[in-house]
Parts: sequence; C-alpha cells; structure tokens
Amino acid sequence: MEESTKFNSHKISKLTELSEGKFILKFEKKFNFKAGQIVSIAIKDKPKPRIYSLCCGENDSEMQILFDLKNDGEVTPLLSKLSSGDEILISEPYGNYLADNQSPMWWIATGTGIAPFYSMMKSGYRAEKLLHGARGTSNFFFANEFSTILGENYIQCNSLNDGETNFQGHVTDFIKQIERLPMHNKYYLCGRALMVVEVRDLLISKGVPFQNIVAEIYF
Repeated sequence: MEESTKFNSHKISKLTELSEGKFILKFEKKFNFKAGQIVSIAIKDKPKPRIYSLCCGENDSEMQILFDLKNDGEVTPLLSKLSSGDEILISEPYGNYLADNQSPMWWIATGTGIAPFYSMMKSGYRAEKLLHGARGTSNFFFANEFSTILGENYIQCNSLNDGETNFQGHVTDFIKQIERLPMHNKYYLCGRALMVVEVRDLLISKGVPFQNIVAEIYF
C-alpha cells in the first residue's frame, strides 16, 4: 500500500466527542473515494502525518474520520482541540481495503476499526455478518444504523459486560463458539494488531483459507 504524498488543506466543519476520548472529525470534501480507503492527516508545521480510515459514505457531502485520543500521541491531541473553521492537511484517499461485491462478506472490527465498515455500509455494501467488539456499551459507534440496516446480522461483542448487548465477551469468544464458518466468504478484519492476528489465526484454525482473510491494522 503506497501512501499518497499530495496534501490539500481542508476546512473543519465539526468535531464531536462520541464517548470519552473517541471523536468524529468532519471536514469539507474535495476528493472522491472508495469505501474502505484511508487518508493521511497532518497539521501544518506539526509532526509527521498519521493514517486514518475514512468513516463516511462515498456520496456523502462531507468527509469524516473516527479517532481515539492518545494523550501521549503526536497528532490526536492536536486533532481533539480543533474547531469549526480550522484547517488541516489531508492526502488524497488511497489504499486497497475495498469491499468485494463478488463474495459474501463478514466484517469483524474492534474500537475505531469500525470506521471502514461504516463507510462500506453507508456506500451501499452489505455484510452477511458484522461482529463489532467494544469495551463498554458507549463504544458501539453507529450501532443504531448498523442495527437498522443489518438487523440480527449485527452482533455486538461487549468485553466490559456493562449492559445488554448481543454477546458478552470478545469477538474471538464469539467466533470460538461457532461450529462451522462459511468457507467461501471474505473475512474483513480491522482493529489493533493483536486482535487482527488472533482473529486471523482463529479463522485459519477453523478452516477459512488464508486468501479469504483481508486485514487492516490500526496501531
């Protein structure tokens, strides 16, 4: 995956804190993109760019990202202080983490790794199943929209066990209880490296071909 090197200035339209330390940043749209693609974001005269998945539909009038504030990070503390009208530098969208219309898809995400799947759903793509792992009920972002569109195929896996969700435990716990997985599906994984590796190995142990697993890692 080759990073785009061309940056353009984009004006911020809105910053919203969805839950503690988890933000949606909206900005003006200057490029077309494909659901699942990423952008590099920088703040002028500040540290090097960081990569974020776009979290919006291909036909939306604005673009947005979902990010997790890291107090010791170089970019997210700056992003969390932006206001409407501020400007940031954003690359043209790039990347090949794209939905496959030819194969049934499972989407498996934790944390802010839900972003590309929200983009895919908003762009008209549908998953046969979405496993959404989060620590606590407040971190199931876009849950109402996923539930409305995917119905019972949207599974919330709550590792904190702090309220009613479909499943109490991690996404790996949910997968372990499934006796037989569809072998011809494409399995899209998005989240932190440890989760992606654990889920990938678990899927392979259950017979899913390696080439049917597509991964995007959030560091």
